[in-house]
Order: sequence, then structure tokens, then C-alpha cells
Amino acid sequence: MAIKYYDLVLLGVLGSLVLGGALGAFTAVGTVPAVVVTAGFAIALIAHALFVRGPVDRVGDLTDEVEQVGPVDLSN
Repeated sequence: MAIKYYDLVLLGVLGSLVLGGALGAFTAVGTVPAVVVTAGFAIALIAHALFVRGPVDRVGDLTDEVEQVGPVDLSN
């Protein structure tokens, strides 16, 4: 089993929030500011995963998935 990019993103989000809690618990920095700052890092990781290195290879991949779902009948 190979570790993929999105696995690393999830580990980065978890690690940054744990780091924030640890900084708040074991240093003079307050817990809330430490978690807020490290949550900003987690948000940056998520934004990079979504918008810079998205989960599709090309735009055509998005239209293929929509066409597979088909029309939805709401007349019931």
C-alpha cells in the first residue's frame, strides 16, 4: 500500500491540530491562539489539496462523472 498525496494532507491536518494543542498545553502560549494559528496551516493544506493539486487529472474527468449519474426524476 503506497501513501498518496491526500493521505499526507490528512496527516498534515491532524498533525497541525495536535501540534496546536501541544503548544497550548506545554508552553506559555495559550491553547486557543495556538490552535487557531495551526488551524490556519491546516486550512492552507486543504486549500492546496483542493485548488492547486485537485483530485482530477483534467477538466474532462469532471464531466464524465456527471454524465454517469444521469438525469434525476423529481416528479414523484
